[in-house]
Amino acid sequence: MGGENQSAVSEFVLLGLCHSWNVQILLFVIFLVLYLIIVPGNIVIVTSIITDPHLHSPMYFLLANLSFVDMWLSSITTPKMIIDFLREDKTISFGGCMSQVFLAQLIAALEMVLLVVMAYDRYVAICKPLHYFTIMSLQKCIGLVVTAWTIGFVHALSQVVVIVHLPFCGPREVDSFFCDRPLVVKLACMDRHNIEIFMNINCGFVAITSFVMLLISYTHILITVSKSSKTGASKALSTCSAHITVVVLFFGPCIFLYVWPLSITWMDKFLAVFYSVFTPLLNPVIYTLRNKEMKNRFKSYCYGFQG
Repeated sequence: MGGENQSAVSEFVLLGLCHSWNVQILLFVIFLVLYLIIVPGNIVIVTSIITDPHLHSPMYFLLANLSFVDMWLSSITTPKMIIDFLREDKTISFGGCMSQVFLAQLIAALEMVLLVVMAYDRYVAICKPLHYFTIMSLQKCIGLVVTAWTIGFVHALSQVVVIVHLPFCGPREVDSFFCDRPLVVKLACMDRHNIEIFMNINCGFVAITSFVMLLISYTHILITVSKSSKTGASKALSTCSAHITVVVLFFGPCIFLYVWPLSITWMDKFLAVFYSVFTPLLNPVIYTLRNKEMKNRFKSYCYGFQG
């Protein structure tokens, strides 16, 4: 698949974030440190939830899946970006480029659906507490996560199947640090208008549907919380505020990158970096700092290392 395209354009050139060598060295150090925090941080969260019996609940099961996805969200693009800071020739093969497009779209859609599932979990816990463990059984949680992966896979496949058959016969410079789907489509030697509309609608359907479902869930939660006792309302708001913060940080860049593109190069690069590097870093920080059980688990890890 895509053999004809590869015979015309076998690789793409990534222009990166900047052209100054000194700035690239600085960015190399910064992003290397961030990546070395992101991966172990998310691994610790996943490991903690798996090994601690006190964390074997639907909420932490979903959090472990989100951390696992965040780890891969960063790993799709960040390692190559870090290496490319030290290289003058920033190229990527056609197959590597298509892999980045597929994985980026897969993880983006997957995380959106996971955030909806986590919002549903909080809705059941706060609005229907007596039926929580009946509704959010292990089988139900596994089914919801499998559904999220299925939606992400179908969405990504529908995007990359179209892109891989486009005629790439001339321009091959991608003005970013990775093969971002809108930028790759712009390199096709054909009228791209209908394809861009299709892809924006495709992404918009996943993003907007997920966002609307999130709004509905959190609206119900806030209404219920407003009628609760002060203590219960405070705990529920603390948990939900962490979830809402993550939703805003993740959906904001995604919407402006893939649904309503700004077409401002420096802004697109900033949003892409924020989405692929800072979101996977902030998610575990936000969830652990706002969660008593996770903070206690992290403290036990720290004491273990000190001992």
